[in-house]
Amino acid sequence: MPAGADPSPTFPALGIGMDSCVIPLRHGGLSLVQTTDFFYPLVEDPYMMGRIACANVLSDLYAMGITECDNMLMLLSVSQSMSEEEREKVTPLMVKGFRDAAEEGGTAVTGGQTVVNPWIIIGGVATVVCQPNEFIMPDSAVVGDVLVLTKPLGTQVAVNAHQWLDNPERWNKVKMVVSREEVELAYQEAMFNMATLNRTAAGLMHTFNAHAATDITGFGILGHSQNLAKQQRNEVSFVIHNLPIIAKMAAVSKASGRFGLLKGTSAETSGGLLICLPREQAARFCSEIKSSKYGEGHQAWIVGIVEKGNRTARIIDKPRVIEVLPRGATAAVLAPDSSNASSEPSS
Repeated sequence: MPAGADPSPTFPALGIGMDSCVIPLRHGGLSLVQTTDFFYPLVEDPYMMGRIACANVLSDLYAMGITECDNMLMLLSVSQSMSEEEREKVTPLMVKGFRDAAEEGGTAVTGGQTVVNPWIIIGGVATVVCQPNEFIMPDSAVVGDVLVLTKPLGTQVAVNAHQWLDNPERWNKVKMVVSREEVELAYQEAMFNMATLNRTAAGLMHTFNAHAATDITGFGILGHSQNLAKQQRNEVSFVIHNLPIIAKMAAVSKASGRFGLLKGTSAETSGGLLICLPREQAARFCSEIKSSKYGEGHQAWIVGIVEKGNRTARIIDKPRVIEVLPRGATAAVLAPDSSNASSEPSS
């Protein structure tokens, strides 16, 4: 919103800076909510890449508490360095992954644009027309609220560590704190999480009276928390105490000297929703989202609080790292004696 703007409470509007734009329409008290996003491949499986790209686009709507999407467009760039055979194999799989995730979200891809480019790019546009009660403006956090996160952090670390398995120079820096099998498990977990829609969390935002939310992507949990704090109408600040991280990725981040995972600056892709909930609702939200009626794989953790302040966000000096075990991991793979390095928070 421009400085000094005072939108009518009946017609909320949201411009550049948050997850989606909210544009009041001329007709019948409706609003257009729209978002776009695209990026380069970060996993090896083209089908999963399509799913992740779609989940990432839809996530910006879900961060507004919106559960329905009226239409999607796909943006696709095929690399000119790929052979004809590679294009014919890879492109349909990316398109299918994107379409399947859109279908899972109750929407459809009706168009878009495909170009040839030096790099592969995939992304899209998501559009919905809403009644005012269908979305939650990200600006109503109050002192005493609790911050909840719905996916573990560490996706970028996991994806990079997986690439380092074939790069001896990089692998040698981290092999003392993580095994190859642990990296494979973390990579699979990251891929699964990135491809999971935040739709269930968006629906539960209404059930549990959420006051504001954003999704955690390229700026990391700290950057997106700061961005959300700036949007608040009340004089509040966010303080993060806990960091749920895919098992072993905190240790990899530390050993590699990259990412800044424990400082909250490590980029995420298609991360979870960070939601401000009333204190009395937060534990119930976390319990409900894990219910089997929503399918497999939904998680949530209480990660911080909302206190009186000047619309900033920070992570405490020694945050508690919550090691999130990958699905399919066994106690033997992630042995306690090798987990000390990753549970040791850095200041």
